[in-house]
Amino acid sequence: LPIYGRGGKASDLSRLGAGVIFALSSPSPFMGEGARGLGRSSPHSPASRYNILMPTADPLSLSYALAQDAQDELAAFRAEFAPLEPGLLYLDGNSLGRMPIRAIQQVRNALVDEWGTQLVRAWGTDWWDAPRRVGEALAPLLGAAPNQVRVADSTSINLYKLADAACAAQATASRRVLLTDALNFPSDLYILQGIAQARDLELRLLPDDSTDPTQTILDALTPEVCLVSLSLVTFKSGYLYDAAAITARAHAVGALVLWDVCHAVGAVDIQLDAWQADLAVGCTYKYLNAGPGAPAFLYVRADLQSRLTSPIQGWWGTSAPFAFDLTYTPAEGINRFLVGSAPILSIKPLEASLEIFQRAGMPRILRKSAAQTAYLIALIDHFLAPLGVEVVTPRSPQRRGSHVSIRHPQAYPLSQALIAEMNLLPDFREPDQIRLAVTPLYTSYADLFEAVQRIAQALRENRAQNYSAERKSIT
Repeated sequence: LPIYGRGGKASDLSRLGAGVIFALSSPSPFMGEGARGLGRSSPHSPASRYNILMPTADPLSLSYALAQDAQDELAAFRAEFAPLEPGLLYLDGNSLGRMPIRAIQQVRNALVDEWGTQLVRAWGTDWWDAPRRVGEALAPLLGAAPNQVRVADSTSINLYKLADAACAAQATASRRVLLTDALNFPSDLYILQGIAQARDLELRLLPDDSTDPTQTILDALTPEVCLVSLSLVTFKSGYLYDAAAITARAHAVGALVLWDVCHAVGAVDIQLDAWQADLAVGCTYKYLNAGPGAPAFLYVRADLQSRLTSPIQGWWGTSAPFAFDLTYTPAEGINRFLVGSAPILSIKPLEASLEIFQRAGMPRILRKSAAQTAYLIALIDHFLAPLGVEVVTPRSPQRRGSHVSIRHPQAYPLSQALIAEMNLLPDFREPDQIRLAVTPLYTSYADLFEAVQRIAQALRENRAQNYSAERKSIT
């Protein structure tokens, strides 16, 4: 493994990992992105770039990571994403996923062959049907049967539509509490605050100091609750709620449940139908790799659709959009939650990515996510804990998502050092956490091993001292 100097260049010899010495034949330890596996005989694989002088079976060694990569059943999919800069480690896929190469052709076709050539006639091809078509392709990743998922708008707009509709249908004189907790994503909290104020409801915000957030929610679910809204995987710690238990308890007291699955979809097992979930929203630019500003999605359980009415009544959600009636009549089923024209150019990359998920299969993705997050936690415990780093993410695979959060007193300047000097892209979350995302379609075990070594080097050399603790506008 290379030791990076302050100029970002790797030295020629490193001694890292238990009982292993590696000599580099290239400044970059990374395989060529076109290679279809790791640790194989390809001249682009890490195994060919390292001269392994003292191999070991130690799970905390690079040789172990390479062995895991060599038998990774998803390794071939790494080549389906745009190449990274040489030596760059990208562990921020829970913020913005990498670009599928197929997305380039999809967008080009939409621009040149469809918009450029067909002009307005393209709405009569596959454009008009895109929210339904892509929603149905996404539904299996949510454990949802057909006609319950649509791609539309942003996560915040979708959350507002479903939360407000749920409160309108479920609130009564004695049931006037909107329940959530401080682990929820702030944008969700702002929207819930606005709904509570507009509808004269009580927003009950549970603190984030619980050691068992699921149990805290279960204990707070009383008959006065009309809606509970939570992030399935919390955006800071990566805690994963017991959705089945919470949903069952909510229904027992007469409440509906709205799940935000932004930090879960594409990397965590989601079974909305099996949980009898009521409502869900999520984005597509994180683990789903649909690109910046890509449209979000919403889920409404089939038997609830006729009970709920969207508070944003747009023409795409009417029963006959091209009748242009002057009075709003909601469409039957899930389409009533559509509002305006679909963002066609942003939907195309999502289609390209979902095709990859279809071929990869969620069972394989879920297995790798659980294995790699466990491996990453073990590396952090061994290499980083002695340097003052604490794992914040739950250790139980049943209670964690696909990113691992670490805590350090200098987390913000450390994150800046990692980006500027160590060629590692994680992200920082207030007040003292760095998130490291495992994205099974393109994250390798060697990536995780090297990322931890670069963090360890930055800590040992106190690279954080070179950076201000004053936050930039984007952290």
